Amino acid sequence: MNKPNLAVVLLNLGTPDKPSTTAIRRYLAEFLSDPRVVDLPRWIWLPILYLVILNIRPPKLVEKYQAIWGSKGAPLREYTEALAELTEGKIQKSLKSEEVLVRAAMTYGSPTIQDVIHDVERLGVKRFLFLPLFPQYSSATVGACFDKVASAFRDRVTVPPSRFLSGYHDNVGYISALCRSIKNYSQDKFAKTLLLFSFHGIPQSQNSRGDPYQSQCQKTAKLVARELKLQDHQWMLTFQSRFGPAPWLKPYTDETLANLPSQGILKVLVVCPGFATDCLETLEEIGIENREIFLKAGGETFQYIPALNASQDHVNLIRDLVLTHLYPMEQPQET
Repeated sequence: MNKPNLAVVLLNLGTPDKPSTTAIRRYLAEFLSDPRVVDLPRWIWLPILYLVILNIRPPKLVEKYQAIWGSKGAPLREYTEALAELTEGKIQKSLKSEEVLVRAAMTYGSPTIQDVIHDVERLGVKRFLFLPLFPQYSSATVGACFDKVASAFRDRVTVPPSRFLSGYHDNVGYISALCRSIKNYSQDKFAKTLLLFSFHGIPQSQNSRGDPYQSQCQKTAKLVARELKLQDHQWMLTFQSRFGPAPWLKPYTDETLANLPSQGILKVLVVCPGFATDCLETLEEIGIENREIFLKAGGETFQYIPALNASQDHVNLIRDLVLTHLYPMEQPQET
């Protein structure tokens, strides 16, 4: 077979290389210094970050990362790389005429987007499809991915033909995959159980400037609820992982879970559709911290539904997204 001509790069957020204070500090320094993530004026934010946050927060996160760390390392990286490998095999079965490489890269941490680009170019790749694994568009995630891709090509005299996929929050295959995943855990068909959609939050100020994230989260949840034939009282949407004193999108997941038992809701299923792979925010924040909040408040049953990870449904979804965007790349440009 000829050398591969196209590389599909699956982009995820990133993770520390080790569950250690040093590795976590290095990761947070890169992540939280990105203006897409924290958009305060640099002269205000950077002293706070380097003098306060990076000295206080990393030691507090060591135990949390250790609680989720697997034998092969960080779950986020492990699942993303497995998803890339399985998707490559699936695509090759669909395409007989061209070899396509699928690789995983991280917006922050390793493997970097730039390193992955260089690695596949050495194998002969001349075209790229960049696919951020963030179904709902946000400036802090998909926007940051775009910045990193652009930065990787910044010093090039010529930039290779590239495509960039900016979200898939209402994709039919994505909604179907979420529904099948939820059905695997809904033993009583929601007769007495609330389905809680928990999405990563963003600052309210970012939302007010026109970021479509909140509306896309709402649409994803509504499409899933409709497909599952849920009534309005059987599901709820919340936002998690807020950081700092500024207001973020509400309602907050932790506060909601603390209040539900007093409202007579004692059983919850929690799904996090904005996370393509499990990570600290799902396995530890939801699966441990928020579970404890709910049960201490009087809840009886708390079940976290895992992310799609490297499941067959997720592989099929990514394959279909890639092929949908690949074929237009094959068409000649009009002159």
